[in-house]
Amino acid sequence: MPRVKYTTADIALVARMMRAEAEGEGPMGELMVGNVIVNRLKADCLDFKGLRSVQQVIFQVQGGNYSFEAVQKGNLFYSPARTKEKRLAKQTLDYWVHSPSRWALWYLNPHAPCPTTWFDQPFAGQFKQHCFYLPNECPGVYNG
Repeated sequence: MPRVKYTTADIALVARMMRAEAEGEGPMGELMVGNVIVNRLKADCLDFKGLRSVQQVIFQVQGGNYSFEAVQKGNLFYSPARTKEKRLAKQTLDYWVHSPSRWALWYLNPHAPCPTTWFDQPFAGQFKQHCFYLPNECPGVYNG
């Protein structure tokens, strides 16, 4: 059973985001970005309350900007999904979880040491250049 409901179009959308946000960090980095997308869909709390589809997660606007910078600024995001990333996206949507992104709802690439908190949310760990952050309270993300 998949971690969240998704369509074939969702696989391509997640694949495009994974590539755009973490291509330089290899397959593991891309999987971790995908994991955050899935976690946001599962969470139903904090900034992610009421999100019911992969498309809503990817194109969510917060504070006047898209939650994922690649939607606004990334030409890679608007390139067609490649087979390699589609395979990784499906893996993430179906079953893949790994620390530090296992329960993370946020990540950032600060081009500096990772802050110990991000908007008062605790640091979960780092993979290459990305810092991952857990929610203080959000039971939905910790299920499954």
